[in-house]
Amino acid sequence: MADIGQRKLDHLELCAGDNVGFKARTTLLEHIQLIHQSLPELSWGEIDTGVTLLGKRLRAPLLIAAMTGGSDRSAEVNRELSSIAEARGYGFGLGSQRAMQREPSTAWTYEVRKHAPHVLLLGNVGVVQASQMSSQGLAGLASEIGADALCVHLNPAMELIQVDGDRDFRGSVETLARLSRELPIPVVVKETGNGISRQTAEKVRQLGIEVIDVSGAGGTSWVGVETLRADAPLRTLGQSLWDWGIPTAAAVHYAVGAGLVTIATGGLRSGLDVARALALGATAAGIARPVLQALMQGGRQGAEAYLDGIERELRTVMLLCGARTIRQLQRVPRIITGELKDWLT
Repeated sequence: MADIGQRKLDHLELCAGDNVGFKARTTLLEHIQLIHQSLPELSWGEIDTGVTLLGKRLRAPLLIAAMTGGSDRSAEVNRELSSIAEARGYGFGLGSQRAMQREPSTAWTYEVRKHAPHVLLLGNVGVVQASQMSSQGLAGLASEIGADALCVHLNPAMELIQVDGDRDFRGSVETLARLSRELPIPVVVKETGNGISRQTAEKVRQLGIEVIDVSGAGGTSWVGVETLRADAPLRTLGQSLWDWGIPTAAAVHYAVGAGLVTIATGGLRSGLDVARALALGATAAGIARPVLQALMQGGRQGAEAYLDGIERELRTVMLLCGARTIRQLQRVPRIITGELKDWLT
């Protein structure tokens, strides 16, 4: 248990820095050009950024995405960020509950309901760990923290670089099918920084799962995070695969095309990034490391200021595109350029 606790602290400290991003790979959101409308026929005050996700109404289409849990420091971060999400009407995602599964005494580090009683709260467990647990056990894991849905994360690239990480991913499809049938709350399939392919998105939809978090390439490289923690030869392997993955913009397109309610995460840093992802058809956007960094550097005030800027920029882009609602933003004209056009075609 000491090892997994130290791993969680390592992850938190590394993500608070600037050396775990993708090196050359970008989200490709910069290749989505939204069309300026000089006659928007809108006022700033009537812009409506609200969406409904997993049965809950969000004031803005934003989640503070999954990052941490399992340590005292993680508990502080979860408490502060979940409280911010509650106050701002966002969703909030917990980090992997693997530590809680292994050692129930760490459950308190995930218990944010006292600080965020109404927030859309997403639990989190790895698909390999889920395959080794009963549906009843997983339902209990989610119920203990009051989760509205359970994210089941897929992270083979990260695990293959991680010291003592998982190496056998067989049975994952059947596990997802079982949980979709048997859990009393929705299942959200979630990647961890390497994106969702067209084939994976279609397979997930065929299992009866309706919501996916693409967590595409271009933001935090979790292969990179584990590379910095590894020794040779895993460090050498990780350096080679640091930029492995499907860019966020392409992953969103594939997920939306498969008919999935799509959460766009992976490298979104601005309101314009959020608007571009929504214009591809995403329902909401998740932001993780930039919010953590703003919190670490400026406390709650710093995180709030950063998120104020995200919302202000999103509302501005919506007005300039002539979109009063998020549904209208999902349908605005856009031009796809560069490498993203290759991924989409």
